[in-house]
Amino acid sequence: MLTPRMRWAREIQSIAQTGLSYAADPYDIERYTRLSRIAAEMMANDDPFEIERLSNLFASQIGHATPKIDTRATIFHDDAVLLVQGNDDGEWSLPGGWADPGESPSEAIAREVHEEAGYTVSVDRLLALYDRDRHPHPPLEFHVYKLIFDCTITGGAPTTSLETSAVRFFPLSDLPPLSLTRILPQQIARLFELHRHPKWGTEFD
Repeated sequence: MLTPRMRWAREIQSIAQTGLSYAADPYDIERYTRLSRIAAEMMANDDPFEIERLSNLFASQIGHATPKIDTRATIFHDDAVLLVQGNDDGEWSLPGGWADPGESPSEAIAREVHEEAGYTVSVDRLLALYDRDRHPHPPLEFHVYKLIFDCTITGGAPTTSLETSAVRFFPLSDLPPLSLTRILPQQIARLFELHRHPKWGTEFD
């Protein structure tokens, strides 16, 4: 969960990013740039390498600050859900990732599933739209909305990628170590319920 310090730092960064998008006065630009640096220093807890990483990350963000979109797919078979093992941390998650500009949400998740797991899918239903900050994920630098879609395999075969090292189905009773920055066990349990009740509406927040 977000600490107050992290929440303040993200708000400062958001103000700085939006301000730099509209500021024309050089003094305003200088002030917003300094605010962005302060946000990086707050998040980094005095680690000089992390300060530079965050400063560069924030400098790359252009335009009015808005939440980022993380798309995830649930694909069920014989009461088990498809998970992929990430190469970055060795832990497991629903296939998915950031939506790219120019993509619809369904296009984004279909692309992510094919890239990470090797399957082509139909995108059937939006199961959940979660504000990541309202769930006990480890904190991130940015505000994120998570769109989780129920999908059906239409072709392809399980295939790993540059991002994934394994692709497997798991029952709810035997989940592997999860990448908690991406998905939580209680969220997967809830997604099983939502999948089993197709007349239920989309869960949000």
